[in-house]
Amino acid sequence: MSTPFLSLIIPAHNEAERLPASLEAVNRYISSLPFETEVIVVENNSSDATAEIVLEWTKSMPQLRLISLAQPGKGNAIRTGMLAAQGAYRFMADADFSMRVKEIGKFLPNGSPLASVGIASREAPGSMRIGEPFYRHFIGRVYNLLVRLLVLPGLQDTQCGFKCFSAEAAEAIFPLQRLEGWSFDVEVLAIACQLGFEIAEIPITWYYQPGSRMRLLQDSLQMAKDLLTIRQNKKKGLYNAPKV
Repeated sequence: MSTPFLSLIIPAHNEAERLPASLEAVNRYISSLPFETEVIVVENNSSDATAEIVLEWTKSMPQLRLISLAQPGKGNAIRTGMLAAQGAYRFMADADFSMRVKEIGKFLPNGSPLASVGIASREAPGSMRIGEPFYRHFIGRVYNLLVRLLVLPGLQDTQCGFKCFSAEAAEAIFPLQRLEGWSFDVEVLAIACQLGFEIAEIPITWYYQPGSRMRLLQDSLQMAKDLLTIRQNKKKGLYNAPKV
């Protein structure tokens, strides 16, 4: 395959149930695109048949490849996929595709340049949330308030699992990433800001999908602590571009 224009990175930990439908939707979508696309599923530390399902799909989907990691952590999976990707644009997507696959087109240039980092937003004007329980929305808004107060004052939705990076941005940002848990989203966006990359929030229609692996109380507390870690790392200069 020639150098792809788009790389689609899907982290997958114990996603045997949801992944087949998502890969089918992805395959239909990329088959309609006028440019080369690669799909990278990064499976890490799964105890189900996630890896076997992906390998079976590679037989009918030549653009697909599997990376298996022993270490858990969504941040670890995304970093690995982003740095293994070859695309001019590198798009991370949750395996449940709570954002419809066709909306990926909003993140790609269509005759005019886009921001180096485009993040799906459920809060930007024109966005919609479908079926989300009130308590989850409330907790998400509280967390985002902390994000804005401590790390990223201008962004309304840092946690949606759909983000696009230019190759230049991905190759500068992800080697500096340190967190491997749920807060990695905030960290990579903090690094992007520190390095001077423009970030655009792109409104999407988002459908709530039950079955999240996040433990609301325990993980929310850890994520709040992680914000302080990100703030400290920034002050220490750990997110600065390496000196040549």
